[in-house]
Amino acid sequence: MPYFVYIIKCSDGTLYTGITNDIQKRILVHNTSKTGAKYTASRRPVILQYSETYDTKSLALKREAHIKKLTRKQKLILISKLESNNKI
Repeated sequence: MPYFVYIIKCSDGTLYTGITNDIQKRILVHNTSKTGAKYTASRRPVILQYSETYDTKSLALKREAHIKKLTRKQKLILISKLESNNKI
């Protein structure tokens, strides 16, 4: 089962990083459920900005920890690299 490391942008412009094994469901939970992250509950709606896929939870947790240590500017650069790679 794949795991996803993701960055979402909250309505107040802040960024939140997390992991999940079902990214679509997790974004839905962040936006609608009381069981979403406490941080995002008051910052809805959230929008998925970035994601990476990993084969194991261990690898995803390590990458999440690494991304969380990045500055906001570094996270925005990471997001912009993904966006520029997806342009045709």
